[in-house]
Amino acid sequence: MAWSRVLRLLGSELRLVAGRRRNQMGLLVLAAVPVLMAVAVKLSSPRRRGGGPDLLASITSNGLFVPLAALSVEIGLFLPLAIAMLSGDAIAGEANTGTLRYLLTVPVGRTRLLVTKYVSLCIGALWGVAVIVVPGGLVGIAIFGTGPMLTLSGTQLPFWTAVWRIVLISLYLAAGLAALAAVGLFISTLTEQPLAATVALTIFTILSWIADAVPQIDWLHPWLLVDRWMAFVDLLRDPPFTDTVWQGLGVDLGYAVVFWLLAWARFAGKDITN
Repeated sequence: MAWSRVLRLLGSELRLVAGRRRNQMGLLVLAAVPVLMAVAVKLSSPRRRGGGPDLLASITSNGLFVPLAALSVEIGLFLPLAIAMLSGDAIAGEANTGTLRYLLTVPVGRTRLLVTKYVSLCIGALWGVAVIVVPGGLVGIAIFGTGPMLTLSGTQLPFWTAVWRIVLISLYLAAGLAALAAVGLFISTLTEQPLAATVALTIFTILSWIADAVPQIDWLHPWLLVDRWMAFVDLLRDPPFTDTVWQGLGVDLGYAVVFWLLAWARFAGKDITN
């Protein structure tokens, strides 16, 4: 019975998230990037120059590189911004519109509500990655064709093995975004203004990228959430180089646990009577 109530609450939350017009527009923007990249590359027909992993230049050789190139571009800002919008609405948005007080008088326990909110954010993270990968893959195959994928190690992967690698990359990046969502959920419990929560998480992400690019504080880099997001390219090696991937997942888990607990501690004592 308890699980059925949780599932009903989760279903209601997902319908609410999916029904917001700004979220729908955000998904369209995410999906449009790989399509625009594929068309631009087709029209310009760039030649690969070598010198390291260049996913954009590899598009012409295999359409499966389109979603990978799009992910490498969008993971910097577009995907984190999408997560910031979702997490800003999670608690602050409900408090701003007055529905948070109603939800907690249904009755729905605060812990159950917070778990439901975070699960919906995790699904949103996976959703955001999927709307890049699926359209990007389909458009890439339609324009550039497919076949064996050339890895960063110089070997070739069969088509379905390459697809499986893309699935793993998608899950890896979704895990990083889910950890970022935990940070956003905590920030969302600190304010009743969803825009403020969205801006705060966006600034957090930008500052993390800036700090990760400063060599003078390289001691801090392993502790930054964004530091190993680009390690997904190691899954394009043959065999995959998974050390940095596992380290990245460990950091993701640490952020998710710590910031969800902080959100719970804040939300458990939050005054929602006003």
